[in-house]
This record gives sequence, structure tokens and C-alpha cells, in this order.
Amino acid sequence: MKKDFLKIGKYKLRSRLIVGTGKYKSFKETAKAIKASGADMVTVAVRRVNILDKKKPILMDYLDPKKIIYLPNTAGCFNSEDALRTLRLAREMGGWKLVKLEVLGDKKTLYPNMIETLNSTKVLVKEGFQVMVYCSDDPIMAKKLEDAGASAIMPLASPIGSGRGIPNKLNISLIKNNSKVPVIVDAGIGTASDASIAMELGCDGVLINTAIAKARNPILMAESMKNAVVAGRKSYLAGRMVLQNYGSASSPKKGLI
Repeated sequence: MKKDFLKIGKYKLRSRLIVGTGKYKSFKETAKAIKASGADMVTVAVRRVNILDKKKPILMDYLDPKKIIYLPNTAGCFNSEDALRTLRLAREMGGWKLVKLEVLGDKKTLYPNMIETLNSTKVLVKEGFQVMVYCSDDPIMAKKLEDAGASAIMPLASPIGSGRGIPNKLNISLIKNNSKVPVIVDAGIGTASDASIAMELGCDGVLINTAIAKARNPILMAESMKNAVVAGRKSYLAGRMVLQNYGSASSPKKGLI
């Protein structure tokens, strides 16, 4: 089997698992989990990065940006203005052009505001950003984001941090089947089987944070997610058997005694 890279913008990722860096007990635990996950890319909430207090540790002390790809995101932004300002700041700080856009619409569900998200995507693309976009599982809106120039579509499986898995598999499949850019399931993954299902649906990758960070053993869960993504991807590429309504004996009928 030839090498199966995930291509996003100028990057070729060996791992199809992207890991978030929030909610861990410490930066040390974060780094151990990332290593166990085998991820090539991590998300970083720009608005929560410590840039003022030089006495406090920072993520870069534990995760070398020369060895792993940082994906700045707009976590915590509830309008287009804040999201645009945040990503422009990220470009000024670190030269990042590949970014993850989140424009939230509701503090309780953390569902995206799709109107603000679409408008922000158009602006960022015009400014030369490569935009990976967190969105609802609406196939029509997902296609509009692709048409607006999104580099990757990132539909939620269920609300951020809920661990509810993928209740609407059909919509995720529709988004993937209609897309010419990578589709990465973002938000709601709760356990390894959820990640595997996402990959079996044909998705190009999975982004996971809370399911790892809030597991009883984050390091072990990170390794579990790595294996689940690989298994799901191989299952998808192998092609599942055709569903049947009746039983079919696995032993041959010829030569019976």
C-alpha cells in the first residue's frame, strides 16, 4: 500500500488525526498526549496564548513548532470582526497563513454562526489565508464554504466537548461526497469508535481535543485515537462488504460429507 498522505494547503500530513491543545492538566501532559497520538498538526487557540507574562510557561516550550505544525484557530470568537482580528494577529505573530476559522453562534451549544462564518471565509481567502472552516453538518452550507475558497471543510459531529459522537452520519457522508477539498470531522468525538466511524464514512481526517484531554488516561486515549483513525481509514479504503437481508454461510457448500 502506497503512502496515504492528507494534503492540506502546502502540507502533506502522515497522520489523519489532528489534536487540540486545550483542556489538559499541564503543557507536559499536552506534549505527551500529542506524541502518543502521532499527530503532525495541532490546533492552538490564539486568544488563549500567553504572550504577556514571560515568567509563565508557553506551549512552544513543550511542542517545537519546527517539528509539528501549529494550526491557529479562533476559538471563543462569536462574531466575524473578532475572528478576523484574531487570525490577522496570528499571521503577524508567527507568519501563519493556514488557519482554522470558528465563528460561534451560541454559548450553550457552541454551534457555528454560519452566516458570519461564510462571510469571514470570503474575507480571509481574499487576504491570502488558507482557511480550514468549522461548520455545521449542513451539506448546502458546506458547499458554499468550498465555493468561497475554503481549504478544508470541518463539519461538527455533535456539539463541541459533548462526546456525543456522530448522530447524523448521513449528512457527514453527503458533505464528503459533494466536496473536492478535505473533509475533517471536528467536534463531538467521544471515544475511539467515533473516530473510526468518521474515517469509515470516507472523511479525510478527524480533529479531537476533549475526548483525549478529559479521558481518565489522556496518553492512552491519544494512542487509542491514533489506532482508530488508521483502522477506520484502512477499512474505508478496503471497501466494506455489501449489506444483505439474509444469512450467507461462510463455509463452502460443495464437498459436504
